[in-house]
Amino acid sequence: MALRAAAAATRSMVAGSVLPGLRRFCSTTSANSFMPPPIAAMGNGLNKRTPSEKLREAFSQFGRVVDARVVTDRVSGYSKGFGFVRYATIEDAEKGRVGMDGKFLDGWVIFAEYARPRPERTPPQNNMSSSNGYNSYGRE
Repeated sequence: MALRAAAAATRSMVAGSVLPGLRRFCSTTSANSFMPPPIAAMGNGLNKRTPSEKLREAFSQFGRVVDARVVTDRVSGYSKGFGFVRYATIEDAEKGRVGMDGKFLDGWVIFAEYARPRPERTPPQNNMSSSNGYNSYGRE
């Protein structure tokens, strides 16, 4: 009997907590669910010494910046030379893109453009056999 009560309580907790979260995740009616596309400062890129705070400061003169970050290498922590800026509205994002495109930031000319999705990566190929049917050891 105690197991059934515990299972029923668990089911009601799961139904009560997951479904609203799932509803919130899938819902498009909330005003907070809209996020404009980020602006990517790319091209020749950012100076490798430009921090995220400087990127935010430079782009914030054109509108309310929600998020700004410089992309860094996972291992070394050094900048990869580009970053992303997210504005509160599309209008601010467009002003920021136009305003910063081709401008100098920390001595480098940056190119601001809307971020594009990454191209899909192809799975790595098996290099154990060559095109003639033999593997690297010369045997089939």
